Amino acid sequence: MDLSTGGDVSAIRKEIIGATSLIVGTVPIYQVATKMLNSRKSIMEMTEDDMFDAIEENGEDGVDFITVHCGVTLSSVGRINKEGRVLGIVSRGGSILERWMSYNGKENPLYERFDRLLEIAGRYDMVLSLGDGLRPGCLADATDRGQIEELVTLGELTKRARDYGVQVMIEGPGHVPIKDIEANVKMQKNLCHGAPFYVLGPLPTDIAPGYDHITAAIGGAIAGSAGADFLCYVTPAEHLRLPTLEDVKDGIIASRIAAHIADIAKNIPGTRSRNLLMAEYRKMFNWEGQVDISIDPEKAGMFLERSESAGEEGCTMCGEFCAIKLGRKDNISA
Repeated sequence: MDLSTGGDVSAIRKEIIGATSLIVGTVPIYQVATKMLNSRKSIMEMTEDDMFDAIEENGEDGVDFITVHCGVTLSSVGRINKEGRVLGIVSRGGSILERWMSYNGKENPLYERFDRLLEIAGRYDMVLSLGDGLRPGCLADATDRGQIEELVTLGELTKRARDYGVQVMIEGPGHVPIKDIEANVKMQKNLCHGAPFYVLGPLPTDIAPGYDHITAAIGGAIAGSAGADFLCYVTPAEHLRLPTLEDVKDGIIASRIAAHIADIAKNIPGTRSRNLLMAEYRKMFNWEGQVDISIDPEKAGMFLERSESAGEEGCTMCGEFCAIKLGRKDNISA
């Protein structure tokens, strides 16, 4: 997903699309805001046409899906302001639209002119990822009135999009207590007519900076097992700085582990058999097989190369007391 908020966003997007065969998503409101700042204008000066022109440009470039924060409305923002939040709005797109609405005294054009959005999306066969601009940014704000109202609105827009022939998915909460993750997934599925659910983590604790890829993997495994369809990976650098390439890999691997765990819970074909094959490889001390079938063969191979027992029976963890070796019948003395 291209989340660029600086430089020539249009050129960056085109280069990404040209360099990969993977599905590419964008957030057009970032392009509009960046364009305004590059022109030394305030984001408050954006127009409705600026927003929809950027969406059309993304479609022309061949973007597969776009995040649009259609549920950030005068009503849902009003609920947040009335109830109160510790961290307020933590979504960049959500905060941009909230400030624009507040300054101009107008409704969110992406909500008010949703039919115009559907026409563009339908013409370019773009999936709408209905963004959670009011997602909670900490556990204290989870499942509050603003989040729920936004989700209700996204459910209504899902039906309108399907009636128009446009595919949608729903973005889900960021920070959620572990006991509430399953309920959040089921609530989304009920309110949004079973639409695919794209969860940002979720993160079941706020106090693990530097390890948020692990936090997100825990939440993602639970959300996936409960019915979430798409996991957004989180890097160790989340909340701290822009990630490095190594951070990105660590985040993706952690998310893939979470997705695999969820697939096992859902009995996705091939998941249990892959785990069974790993067990067989371990029984046979087939080190190469263990590395090849692992989620991150590069890292597994690196650890193996540094092991004194590489290529032998047993690893350095147990040595001669290896339970698998001791359990073999041919090792039992008469």
